[in-house]
Amino acid sequence: MPKNRGKEGSDDRLFGQEFMQRKLKEAVSDMSFLLERGYGEFSSCELVGNRYKLNKRQQQAIKGMSAAASAVKNRKVKQILKENLIGKEIIIDGFNQIILLESILSNAYVFQGKDGAYRDLSSLHGTYKSVHQTEEAIRLIGDFFQKYKVKKVTWIFDQPVSNSERMKTKLLSIAEEFKYNWEVILENNPDKVIANSESIAVTSDAWILDRVEVWFNLIQELLPKDYQMLISS
Repeated sequence: MPKNRGKEGSDDRLFGQEFMQRKLKEAVSDMSFLLERGYGEFSSCELVGNRYKLNKRQQQAIKGMSAAASAVKNRKVKQILKENLIGKEIIIDGFNQIILLESILSNAYVFQGKDGAYRDLSSLHGTYKSVHQTEEAIRLIGDFFQKYKVKKVTWIFDQPVSNSERMKTKLLSIAEEFKYNWEVILENNPDKVIANSESIAVTSDAWILDRVEVWFNLIQELLPKDYQMLISS
């Protein structure tokens, strides 16, 4: 099992210095401006990345933080508060939220987008491997929704990703032990399933956020108060 999903060796240089953080925020502002005017995400990121001399990892960060003003407005309108979760059904973008929380528990850098959602720099590449923080992340999510008395939580995972079946088994075992009302589903196209669901979506995926009826910013509630490895847009 990998030790954690923490920051890479160069991350303090790329993201930790005050000068670099100002530079990245300026880049996010420029990229968001281009997105609002109809430029594609790839071309906008490449153009801004070249202007500010950002490497691929920094470009990945600004891509997660940037959004057109109209998209931000649309996503904010659909965001639900934790006080309104009681008795509701939740649908969770499984790998998206677990990996993000694993990164936070590993003290990696995470980035708050203009839409308020949090994103990290991890990627699946067709394979998921649990880390030491995996079970803690799952328990934090389970305890939170249990505290706010949600009616049911449905987890959606990418079936083609290796170890998704193992993750399903782990979640159902934890649910049985701690009396969580959970369903775990493996899907070939989980993004579409979540986007079309009538349940409250829990994800930081921009494509899904643009399409759901309502969503909840879970990571905002679970982020430790003293968390330092964060760049806000």
